[in-house]
Amino acid sequence: MNQRFDLGGVIVATTLAFTPDDSAPAGLAVDYDRFAAHCELLLDNGCRGVGPNGSLGEYSSLTDDERRRVVQTAVRTVGDRGLVVAGVHGVGSHQARQWAELAAQDGADAVLLLPPTIYRANRSEVLAHYAAVNEVGIPIMVYNNPFDTKVDLTPDLLAELAQLENVVAVKEFSGDVRRVLEIKELAPDLDVIAGADDLLFESLVAGATGWFAGYPNAFPREAVEIYTLVADGRIAEARELYSHLVPAFRWDSRTEFVQAIKLSIDLAGQSYGGPTRPPRGPLSAEHEAQVRKDTEAALSYIATRTPR
Repeated sequence: MNQRFDLGGVIVATTLAFTPDDSAPAGLAVDYDRFAAHCELLLDNGCRGVGPNGSLGEYSSLTDDERRRVVQTAVRTVGDRGLVVAGVHGVGSHQARQWAELAAQDGADAVLLLPPTIYRANRSEVLAHYAAVNEVGIPIMVYNNPFDTKVDLTPDLLAELAQLENVVAVKEFSGDVRRVLEIKELAPDLDVIAGADDLLFESLVAGATGWFAGYPNAFPREAVEIYTLVADGRIAEARELYSHLVPAFRWDSRTEFVQAIKLSIDLAGQSYGGPTRPPRGPLSAEHEAQVRKDTEAALSYIATRTPR
């Protein structure tokens, strides 16, 4: 590998603000000013950086021009205060490589990359996909999400991918916390990044070195506090705070995670969540009621805490 690239801390897979516009796709235009303000909020609350164009968020609903401008907005906003890890998912390696090249040109620090999707790629196809993007020369955070991609980047496969000089980390979303230590054993130079918000505490205690997260969009200060408490060895304090937030965090592992996070942002009142573009539709009445209940319970607990 090349010189180690540190992806520790809380990097937020940012939501994207839309505003009504009949001339835009699905009648919703990207609100770049609100997006920039949201990135500012995350940095001001101690987050290490932002991850625009998260591959399973609203990335797929954006035009090519919008995708690039989102990354450019994030880079311009973050400046030298943190990291920008841009999602560059493409069905084929030629598409992913193109987005990685553009992200590098536009000043992103690293990229987040899923394996090929649409069908269940085999091992050699996965390796070829990452090898092609590796040639761009920008640090790569591999994204393992077997639930949505149907491709499981197992620890032994990750160990092989880690031989690529620019593969520096894995966002681990298998749901199996045992993998943290197994990956560290088989690929000791690969940073394991907690990818599921409702397995965050357990992953950090097991040795994950970072958190690439969704729910810190709504709770940035508390997310950073949980991460810092674990890093400082204050496990009981971290567990106490986490236990009051994890009912909301569990929505990060559900199909409606984007809509849930955006609603939680609006309820928290520090930023703007707003609507989602198709194919993501509004929450059902039942789901909306539960997200509200879980978020309001977390906010009520936060309001009782002594400022730290």
